[in-house]
Amino acid sequence: MDPQRLKGNFAQVATHGMDVAEFFYADLFQRNPQYRSLFPASMARQQQVLLEALVQIVSLVDDPERLVPYVQELGRAHGGFGVTAQHYPEVGTSLVATLRYFSGDDWSAELEKDWGEAYGVVADVMVNAAGQN
Repeated sequence: MDPQRLKGNFAQVATHGMDVAEFFYADLFQRNPQYRSLFPASMARQQQVLLEALVQIVSLVDDPERLVPYVQELGRAHGGFGVTAQHYPEVGTSLVATLRYFSGDDWSAELEKDWGEAYGVVADVMVNAAGQN
């Protein structure tokens, strides 16, 4: 996993702002309509929270001493919202689909591998922090 490649790609994707979060949730709910009930009726705040979390995670991707506690807290919070270990693979699928979409022609096999690995680590830490391993 190349942290600089992730940071560069996310900087490109993030220029699309709230469209990124809207696409992600549309993709997630299209693939998994049953997940919609885990979220509030109005998604505006949730979309902002998602973007803020992604910015934080990507900014810390090469600083595990700060990243791990942040991700652990996210995992505990998500566990409290009813998110289980079974949800994480589907979320990862939608996240990678979103990143691919907003990367356009710049998407590559290397980015797909990097994002998959990075998400796998984050998901594992979140699940373990929520005590759902």
